[in-house]
Order: sequence, then structure tokens, then C-alpha cells
Amino acid sequence: MTMRAARRRDLRLLPVALGGWAGAGAAISFPEHAGTLAVALWVSAALALAIASTRAGPTVFALIAVALAVAGATASHVAVAQPARDAVSGLQITGGRSVTFNVDVVGKIERSATAFRFDAITRSATIGSDSTPVSAPVLVRVQERLAGLDLGAQAEVTGTASRADAADREVLVIEASTIRLVRAPTGPLAVAAALRTGLVEAVDGLPDPGAGLVPGLAVGDTSAVTEDLDQQMKASSLSHLTAVSGANCALVVGIAFGIAALCGARRGIRVAAGLITLVGFIVLVSPEPSVVRAGAMAAIAMLGVLLGRIGAGMSILSASVCVLLVVDPWLAASLGFALSAVATGSLLLFAGPLADGMSKWMPAPLALALSVPLAAQLACGPLLILIEPTVPLVGVLANLLAGPAAPAATVLGLLSCLALPFPVLAQGLAAIAWLPAAWIAGTADLSARLPGASIGWLEGMPGLIALAATGAAIGIVLATRRHRLRRWAGWALVTIIVVAAGAGPFRTLIDRTRAPDDWAILACEVGQGDAVLVRSGDAIMLIDTGPEPEPLSACLDRFAIEHVDVLVLTHFDMDHRGGADALVGRADLVLHGPVPDPEATAMLARFTSAGARTQEVSAGQGGVLGECRWRVLWPKPRDPVYPSGNDASVVIDVTGCRVPDAIFLGDLSAPSQRSLIASRTIDRTYSVVKVAHHGSADQDHSLYRQLDAAVALVTVGENTYGHPRDEILDLLREEQAIVARTDSSGDIALWRDGEGIRLWRSRGEDG
Repeated sequence: MTMRAARRRDLRLLPVALGGWAGAGAAISFPEHAGTLAVALWVSAALALAIASTRAGPTVFALIAVALAVAGATASHVAVAQPARDAVSGLQITGGRSVTFNVDVVGKIERSATAFRFDAITRSATIGSDSTPVSAPVLVRVQERLAGLDLGAQAEVTGTASRADAADREVLVIEASTIRLVRAPTGPLAVAAALRTGLVEAVDGLPDPGAGLVPGLAVGDTSAVTEDLDQQMKASSLSHLTAVSGANCALVVGIAFGIAALCGARRGIRVAAGLITLVGFIVLVSPEPSVVRAGAMAAIAMLGVLLGRIGAGMSILSASVCVLLVVDPWLAASLGFALSAVATGSLLLFAGPLADGMSKWMPAPLALALSVPLAAQLACGPLLILIEPTVPLVGVLANLLAGPAAPAATVLGLLSCLALPFPVLAQGLAAIAWLPAAWIAGTADLSARLPGASIGWLEGMPGLIALAATGAAIGIVLATRRHRLRRWAGWALVTIIVVAAGAGPFRTLIDRTRAPDDWAILACEVGQGDAVLVRSGDAIMLIDTGPEPEPLSACLDRFAIEHVDVLVLTHFDMDHRGGADALVGRADLVLHGPVPDPEATAMLARFTSAGARTQEVSAGQGGVLGECRWRVLWPKPRDPVYPSGNDASVVIDVTGCRVPDAIFLGDLSAPSQRSLIASRTIDRTYSVVKVAHHGSADQDHSLYRQLDAAVALVTVGENTYGHPRDEILDLLREEQAIVARTDSSGDIALWRDGEGIRLWRSRGEDG
């Protein structure tokens, strides 16, 4: 059989996997019609199978029948699960009502920008005195990680809940105000939790940032990775190294298989050793989508070895995708699962041709080394555009430099984890694992700091299509032997890059011509975070920086802001200070609230080293901004009740000038808002209020009635918190305030003229 025929045979299951994926996506997007869809798919599969039994093209119709059957199985799963999900979704949770859930933790505890989060399955829900047994997936967010809370634990969670989107695996998103551990993990899950925690403790004391990477590289535990390093890893396309995936599973299974072979074990025993090791590894690192996909692929591959029929890589990948989608249809909406599958497929299909093509003008070993990260980046880049519309230009080089160190850090970290009963040995292995981990961290840091490390790109589906076309053109130029096709691909590549890369600057110029010249307050669209500018004459104040530097820089460019006189960091959560690097060297004075940790101290030190002054402020302090006066109304000096975090947000007002009188409430919750009222520092009404905490339900209504603002700014982006909540929006409308939201209106500008306060939206009508 020729190589071309073999490749065609390898791809036969790919349409089946894609059909199953499409069926799962349709079922989870329209769950109320999943039963009807399942019946239609099963009937269609039976008809296709009947046609396949004739002589009229049995192979094609057989594949169609299998694809429809897989899609029907996924839809059937959704239909069967829907009544239990509806029971949870139908709970009376509106109005910010407090609900108590008894849950089983089924996902590892991960740190997000503002809290910790984990996946769970509900056991019961208690509203008032009524307790109802319910079972459905939920996402829980807690402010602090409770000792003993880990995968396999049972907990009692009290807080508010909001309904998730239909296509999400979780039915509800629970914002926990209190959490109580009912039962710690037991059995193998307890052992796995102890090993993960022990590895984090084993690297404690080793120099950062490499120390925090060791648990991430070995077992996927990123709790010790600093937020700055996390951003650097993402900017340099290295974050996949701490997301345990196929490479880790293959490495672990290969080692177990090899050890068994060296011991002279028969094939069945070698396969059993590999599978047992795989199961143990998945339990240890927790079953994330990429790990589950890699585990399924490895299990199918091991089965092929046992039967003596080693299948082709794409066949194994396609079969594993089908199996996983039937077991868990909600994986169809998981970007992590999609990235994992696409990355694996790209390596199987494109790494070889790319290496062959590049070997014509570079040494073959170098071509092979480059082909792996290049294939993965070309394939995964379009999907990543949906998260952040930038293209990391240094990703391939960073992966080439860091890639060889990852297996060493993984293996040594795992050995340290397993050696925890012998502390001296475990710490020694952890110290050795620190060396390759530090190399990876240094590579990420250097790559992220390089000039032009990334470029802006088109957003959304246009960006995805443009980058996919760019990747295809690059692949053709590098891999094809046909000169005419290469020439046409080259011209297409130049055209796409010029159009896509030029779209950002061109759009910025257009936006500058659209933007009002007289704006005084400007809420930047930076996603789920705060970044609000106040301008009086030539003086500029920026209140918070949003979650990332790129969106903030884009907003400053759109409005031609080169320098900021006063930067206010209301508090140090990532959605308020994550974009601070965009202001280093561009701010004169940095005002901030209580400093919670060394990471925040290091961030302030970057500003002082760049020439800025930093000042911790509290209620009673003030200053001038052009013709305006600003005052700090909260927090109290050295307040033991609210020492840091959301409730210690700097609340500031700007008054006494042509800027509309405005107050900015940071992320205060209802209790701290009541304390603010009791402090009597608010002695007036305001024209503009920046609504607290992105419009969460945890608000004190009497505060907004006292402020009596005409315009309410809600700085919010796409989120799973349910922000802004209907409770606060209804209150603002009752108070006859105009609500302006950055998620639906884009950038929002306000200013005062002879007719009153003017309101401009970059996506919407002027008001």
C-alpha cells in the first residue's frame, strides 16, 4: 500500500469525529430539543446503514452511518441528563437569594483572577427551610481556599447562584460567601491530593519563578505560579507546558512500558503496566479535558498494541474524540479540549511535511525540531484568537528553547512527588527539577519582554478565519514542492498579513476620528475589569488598568493618551491591576490601597524604578487634577475589618470642575458599602457613579439611592458570574439612572455641555 493510500485510510474516522462533535454541539446548545435530535440522528443512521448494506458505495454510507450514530449517542446523553439539569436550573435563585448547596468536588481547585474556582456535582440545595435533592454540575467560586478542599471532597457551600449558558457543562455558577468542609477526600483521591500538596511544599523555598513551575510541569498544579509568570507563559505560547496533556501522558506511559519491557515482561503485562500507570497519573493530575483526551488516546493505543494492530495516529485521535464526546457531550464546547485535539492532529498531519520542506534549506535535525512547535502554533493560533486577538511572534522560538527542558522537569517533578515519604530525597529531586523549570521560566520572561513579541490581530470569527488562512499559506510555502502553488500561497500570505495586521492601526485611526474631542470621563472596554479615565484640561487620571495590558494599551491608543498624571489602583485583584505593565514609565503618581502580598509590592516597585511616585491612600486624603478636586472616601486607615481585597477598594470622587461630578466604587460589597455610608464621608449626590464590582448582586441599595446619579457606568465584559445582575440593573432604572455598559456599548465617554451631560458609546447611539 502506498503512503498516500495509507494516509487516506488513516483519515477515514476524521469525518466521524467531526460529525459527532457537531451533533454534541447542537445537542448542548439546544438541550430542550436534544431528544428530538437524538431520534432523528438514530433514524438517519439506520437509513445510512441500510444503504451501506447494498452495493452502492458501502464504505461511504457506512462511515455516514457511524458518524450519525456517534452524534445520536451524544444527543441521547444530553436528553437523558436534561431532567436533572432542569431541576437544578429551575431552583428559585433570583433576587440574590442565599442558597446552601451540598456538593461533591470533581475538579481541582484553580486560582482565577479574583477568586478560587472548582467544578462540583450537587447533592442537595437548601433555600430557606426547604431542602431538595438535586444532582447536576456546577461551578463554585470562593474567595479563599479551604484547607482540605480538593478533588474528591464533599463540601457545604452557601452563597448566591446564577444560571450558566445552555452550552456550558455547569448548570449554575455559585458565588460562595461561606464554605464548610463536610468530608475530606478519601482513598486514591486523598493520596493524590496529598502528593500534589506535598510537591508544592517540597519546592517551597527554592528561588522563584522556577519553583512554582515544578508542580505545574509535573502534575498540573499551578497554585504556586505567580500571576506575572502566568502572563509571561501565555504571551510566549508556553502555557501549554503546565496544562498536563498528551505529551505528559505519552511520557509517563512510555516510561512504564519501557521499564516493563526491560524486565522481560510479555506484551500483555507491558500493556497492563502502561494502562495502570496511565490511570494513576490521571488521578494524580486530575481529569481535565486535555488529560482525559490524552488518556483515552493512550488507552486505545495500548489496546492496539495488545491486539497486535497498532493503529494510525489520526485513527486513534478520532476514535478517542468520539468516545469522549459520547461520555461527556459538553466537551464539544470546551476550548481546552478543542486545542488539545487540534494540537495533536496538527502534529500527526503537518509536522512531517513541514520538517521535509524546511530541511531543504536548513539542517534536518533543526527542521524537525522547529516543525513540532510550528505545526502546533499554526493549528492552534486561530482558536486562541477567540480568547485574545494577538499573535505571539516568538512562540515557535520560545517553544524550541523551552521544549527540551519540559520532559526533564516533568519526570524529575514526578519522581519528587512519589518520593515524598522520604523528605530528603524528595527535596533533592525537586531541587534538580528546579533547574529545567527555571530555564523555562527564564525563557518565558525573556520572550515576553522582546520588542514585537506579539502583534494585534482581527477579533472574533474574522480573526480566526484570517489566521487560519495565514497558517495554511505558511504551511504551503514551507512544505509544498510545487513552485506555482508556493508562489500563489506566498502572495496570499503577504496579502492576508498586510490586511489583518494593518486592520488594527487603521481601525485605531478611524476610532480616533469618531471619538468625541470633549470627553471628560471615559470607561474603556477592556473585558471583565475596570479602566476608567478622567480628564481635566491636559491632566489625566486612570482608575484601574483592567485585566491585561493589551486591551488597555489599545484604548489609550484609540484616545491618543500617551501619559497619565495619576494612576489609581483601587485594589490588587487581576481584573483591576492586570494591565499595569502598560502604564509603567507612563504614570507620575500611583495611588493605591492596602498592599496584600509581595507580588503587589513588586508591581509597585516597577513603577518606582520607572520614575513614578507611589502612595498608599485612605479616607480623608485628596488632591487636584487640573481644575478638579479628588478625594479618597474609603478605606479607613488600617481598618482591621477590611484589611485588603474588594472591601478595601479605594473609593474616590472627582468634583468641582467641568467634569461631571463622579464617584468610583471599586469592588465594594454590600457590607463595606454600608460601612462607607456609616463613615459619613459621602456628603453630596453625584452625576455619575461607577457601579461597584461590575454590577454584582452584592450591593447595598440605600447607597445608590443616596448617590442619586444620573448615569451609571457598569464596567463589565464576558463572564460566568452573571454580571451585571438584574437586581442592580432594576434598582438603577428605578432611580431613573441611564445605564451604560462596556460589554454592550464598548468605550463609553461622558462630558458636560450647555445642555447637560452628554453620553457617547463606541457601539451604540449617542445620548
